[in-house]
Amino acid sequence: SRVRLARNLVGYPFPNKMSLEQKYEVIQKVSDVILSESSPYYDKFRFYDMDKISHVEALSMVERHLISHDFAQNGQGRALLLNDDETISIMINEEDHLRIQVIKSGLQLTEAYAIADELDNKLSEKLNFAFSEKLGYLTQCPTNLGTGMRASLMLHLPALKNTRALSKIATNLSKLGLTIRGIYGENSDSVGALYQLSNQVSLGISERAAIENLKNIATQLVSQEIKARDRMVSDINTVDTICRSLGILKNARVVDHNEAMNLLSNLRLGVAQKIIDSLSLDSIDKLICDIQPASIMEQSGESLTPQQRDIKRADYLRERLN
Repeated sequence: SRVRLARNLVGYPFPNKMSLEQKYEVIQKVSDVILSESSPYYDKFRFYDMDKISHVEALSMVERHLISHDFAQNGQGRALLLNDDETISIMINEEDHLRIQVIKSGLQLTEAYAIADELDNKLSEKLNFAFSEKLGYLTQCPTNLGTGMRASLMLHLPALKNTRALSKIATNLSKLGLTIRGIYGENSDSVGALYQLSNQVSLGISERAAIENLKNIATQLVSQEIKARDRMVSDINTVDTICRSLGILKNARVVDHNEAMNLLSNLRLGVAQKIIDSLSLDSIDKLICDIQPASIMEQSGESLTPQQRDIKRADYLRERLN
């Protein structure tokens, strides 16, 4: 579960029109609030100047869903505040001056929003956020006007993907003010049958109403997925594919990213359906994070060619699964 709030400071243009000097002023104002000794968050956040971290480290943060891909591409005049367990991040000078994000495991949208809302309130005590009585919070992109909130759920939907039902579902979801996208959100593809379901409407609806709508639709979607899974695993060929996936990952010497994601998706389905009892969902979720391209390079501490990454990935998966 993820909740993200977009906020902008009065007296400054949006980031795409700001001077570098103005960007550093905003960074200073925001970090002063969070990192001052009087702040309740004083010893809970780390500060990252995005211009001073490596490209690999930035991409690894994208893979862990801490920052956006755009934010990683150009670090000049941008900064990140990140708490110790990486569940709360504040991007400074992305599309908006602030992007406050909270991630929680499982279906915990309400809990994630409560944390984001508390942090938003603390920041607004010291910072003057741009707000209109008519339009709500002012944001660079008009689609974020109003609450400035995007709530999303990461869903594993292998059975619905297998039945090719998702394109029809996506069309119906858009009529309900929701959208379903790939693993990294807008303009990304689904890999390993992982999808992001999020609210599209932020104007004319409260944060709590948007979250309840998302939870209700997600519950229906999950119910469809579970029924489709039961039918899917009644076929011996599906069970065989799941068990073969474990065999491949335990023995392969070269595994590229897409193959690894699809094989891990099969394992995740197998664990959920109690076909595989030697692994947990949490352990597979950790593997999915750890075998991403930049994360592999960050673990190895060196720049790697694609083939070298594929070899390291296979080594890592064998070690963890055996």
